[in-house]
Amino acid sequence: MIVPLYILRNLLIPFFFSCFSLISIFILQFLMRFADQLVGKGLDTLVIIQLIGYNLAWMVVLVVPMSVLVATLMAFGGMSQNNEVTILKAAGVSINRMLTGPAIFASLLIIFLIYFNNNILPDANHKTKNLTWEISQQKPVLSIVPNVFMMDITNYAILARDIERDKNLLLNLTIYDYNNPVKINIVTAKKGYLYFTPDKSKLVMDLEEGEIHESNSGESVLYRKLKFTNHRILMNADRFSFQSIDDGHRSERELSAADLHKRVDSMRTNNAGYDTDYDNQIQKYFFGDSLAPDYNPPSIGTEIAYARTINRVKDIRNVVISAAMRSAYVESEINSYLVEIHKKYSIPVACLIFVLLGAPLGVMTRKGGFGMAASISLFFFLIYWAFLIGGEKLADRNIVTPFWGMWTANFVLLAAAVYLLYRSRRESLTLDFSFFKRFVPKSMRGEGEDNSENS
Repeated sequence: MIVPLYILRNLLIPFFFSCFSLISIFILQFLMRFADQLVGKGLDTLVIIQLIGYNLAWMVVLVVPMSVLVATLMAFGGMSQNNEVTILKAAGVSINRMLTGPAIFASLLIIFLIYFNNNILPDANHKTKNLTWEISQQKPVLSIVPNVFMMDITNYAILARDIERDKNLLLNLTIYDYNNPVKINIVTAKKGYLYFTPDKSKLVMDLEEGEIHESNSGESVLYRKLKFTNHRILMNADRFSFQSIDDGHRSERELSAADLHKRVDSMRTNNAGYDTDYDNQIQKYFFGDSLAPDYNPPSIGTEIAYARTINRVKDIRNVVISAAMRSAYVESEINSYLVEIHKKYSIPVACLIFVLLGAPLGVMTRKGGFGMAASISLFFFLIYWAFLIGGEKLADRNIVTPFWGMWTANFVLLAAAVYLLYRSRRESLTLDFSFFKRFVPKSMRGEGEDNSENS
């Protein structure tokens, strides 16, 4: 019992250090990505802190398995570097027994992450979306990027060369109005103020010092140009509608596994009803009595009878195509929900797989520094996330089943872990991963690695 506890103690400190480091990196990346939309735009500091807090949920889901691998590599790498693994093996302690403590710890993390994925993460994602929509209502210009057309407003394309977000002010505007498909309507202005009506149903654009260019798409001769000092455009704001208390419109990332299963069952039931309607329509077209009076050449003429038959065939074709498209769409939606269900369990299970993988790798590398552990972990993270993201895309497109799309990454790394464990029990191996250190800053390399280089 003493040996597993000793190894677990060596694992816990690197684990929490890795969690802190990786979460800090994710937060920094988040701030760098959204800094121009959040900081210095008149938003309350508490709102920004809230948004970061809600986004911490998905960061935790990714960081915990990654930290397990880094910590396992550091723990067993340090023990191997100090010849503790060799001493334990000489005393009759197998690598399986050494893994007892870390495996129990990883199992507890699996339980925690499954609970987290089903009870905390969905609500955090939902609150993140609601808060983002609320910010876009208060500051609609946050949805506009300078020198990029904004297409979020129905029938309008807006291009602003510069933006003063704290004032909701757009500068050097070009607006394409597609409300009338027959006419080409282009509005230019030096500045425009964008805001919502009090009931949030419309988006108002107050323009100053600009021109309206109108022409008919069917006539190249007719062209009209109007200059204005002030001009107001009233636009539909449906896509900015904010429903913070409506849980019925949650996406798959905002639902627990139980809720996702309910939606899948409901969609399958509805799809079965669609299939029944489809069968009934086919029966009606092919075997119904309505075919008899349509095809009666002596009374209505051969050409008319043929025309009616062709129309009936076209109707059947449209019914078949519509049913096939609807079935494919429903199947795609069901797969997207099943992908999220499997993801809620496959990522937590990766904690245990990373323990089984990290232990033999740490013993073989004989390096216990953070730099080496982070370098090796990065390589396996890339493999894992490549399989996971690729599997999700393939499952969404009905190329593979959601199960294989989400679990293949675990199976691949589990096979690698079993092989390395087998080799580590059979013989003493040393792997040289020093070339990985080229990708890690010197400040992040462990002291043990630097000392070994100098000696």
